[in-house]
Amino acid sequence: MLLIRPTLPTPDPEGAGAGTRPAADRAPGGTAYHGGVFGRTKTTDEELAAAALHPAREGAKNRPTPKRRDQEAARKQPLVVSDRKRAKELDRQRRRQELAKQRQAMLTGDESNLPSRDRGPVRRYLRDYVDARWSLGEFMLPAMVLVLALSFVRLPWAMLLVFVIVYGLIIFAVLDAVLMWRRVKKQVVTKYGAAAVPSGSAVYAVMRVFQMRRLRMPRPVVPRGQYPS
Repeated sequence: MLLIRPTLPTPDPEGAGAGTRPAADRAPGGTAYHGGVFGRTKTTDEELAAAALHPAREGAKNRPTPKRRDQEAARKQPLVVSDRKRAKELDRQRRRQELAKQRQAMLTGDESNLPSRDRGPVRRYLRDYVDARWSLGEFMLPAMVLVLALSFVRLPWAMLLVFVIVYGLIIFAVLDAVLMWRRVKKQVVTKYGAAAVPSGSAVYAVMRVFQMRRLRMPRPVVPRGQYPS
């Protein structure tokens, strides 16, 4: 029985046979790519034409002006947000913005964005008066640090010094704050009237007296010795 051996087609030496691509489209390793190479950007004729008609200018926005109805649609927001998650997010953003404005106002003294307890001409007058004077109460914190250091010294003279500093400074600081309030209250009533003095003004002024000047909020805006008129 004879076996017939099939004849295989002879490859075209020029590389132009059926089903083969030109050598220019082949990779260096012999693999042919069908389509473009990844990572390359194709530029269409429309983009080239638009770039030729509208070249980029320095200082211009180089983009088309949006239509009026598109701008109005982007600005439109419902008065009542139906989505609870969206409403909570908007409320958090609003509160963050308000807190940021208040913090900035505490540093600059901007009356329009201060908290309600610090707002008003009377509160501004009290702050300026307290910041313009030297008060014993503002030395309480440094004195307490000194007392804490002396408390570790187990000697009679150190214990006596701690006693004198603590109780003596407290008594004189409270007396100084009371006298300060009586003077500033008289001036506030003379300038704004008794009805214009809000409740809690005495506590507001005394608490500021017992704070160090650099730690007071809102920040002092007047130098020492420049009392309000």
